[in-house]
Amino acid sequence: MATSQIPVARTRGVRPRFSVDERRFTTLSWVALIALTLIVFSGAAVRLTDSGLGCPTWPRCAGHIYPPLGVHPLIEFSNRVLSGFVGIIVAVIAVAALKRKPFRRDLAWLAWSLPLGVVAQAVLGGFTVREHLAPGFVMSHFLLSMVIIIFAVMLVWRSIHPAGWRPPNPDRLVVYGVRLLGLLCAFTLFAGTAATAAGPHSGGHVGQVIKRLTFKGPDTLEWVVNQHATIAVVLGVLTIAVWFLKRHHGHPFSPAEPITVLGVLLAAQGLIGAVQYELKLPAEMVWVHVVMATITWIVTLWAIAVEGRLAPRALPAPAAPASAAAAG
Repeated sequence: MATSQIPVARTRGVRPRFSVDERRFTTLSWVALIALTLIVFSGAAVRLTDSGLGCPTWPRCAGHIYPPLGVHPLIEFSNRVLSGFVGIIVAVIAVAALKRKPFRRDLAWLAWSLPLGVVAQAVLGGFTVREHLAPGFVMSHFLLSMVIIIFAVMLVWRSIHPAGWRPPNPDRLVVYGVRLLGLLCAFTLFAGTAATAAGPHSGGHVGQVIKRLTFKGPDTLEWVVNQHATIAVVLGVLTIAVWFLKRHHGHPFSPAEPITVLGVLLAAQGLIGAVQYELKLPAEMVWVHVVMATITWIVTLWAIAVEGRLAPRALPAPAAPASAAAAG
């Protein structure tokens, strides 16, 4: 008796579709955030080592695809190479967002904002070199990095949680307080970039004439530093107030709570800022100040995400109709 044979569909030439699971996508999101943070540290090092014009042309370095011998060209060119790796990383996360299973539209929009931001940074960096490190371009270069980090933090946060997960927070005072911290932190960063633009670290090496902020004449640096310090103090006081407000409203204390971490970072930043000003702004301490400022910004964004969204206000009970009231 002949055994029956079940026909098997031929799959020769058919390749399984590439997909990215949720866990792998979250890992890629963290990698993108770390890379975008490290490039800020690298860019600050370029400026503070007076290597901003180590490669005077863009995208080539003095007309070559490789840097000429010298400390400043090598530092500047190394930052450009690192920027290229960051570009590859954000391109990978953008493609991964389209291949993620299950697909999420919100993650795709956030992921694709990262390579667009990196391209904008590259173009802005080219104009910065072309304009010989004009302070407005240098400030914009750093501030654009902070904007890109907003989207990177949002991507990590949303990739950790399922779609639609953001429970409403009924504690409106805490939510508004933390959001105000974010606004003040952004103002503090802006004032800090202005202080650097008016300070001695122009980004160019000795002998290069680089424009500085001088809208207050010779007192510009001291004036901007004072404004920066004042905003930072207000930010620190408000952080302490929000921390006590959360305790008063019954929120449990945790050393890893973003508001607690933010308070510690701001205290350290205040100490570093005061010391570096007294020491006439040494480049090494300014670099540490920039690194701490970037980390503080990330923690502030994380605190905003943790507090969640505002719960809708309770609607008042509808009034009884006049006819029903009369009948009663």
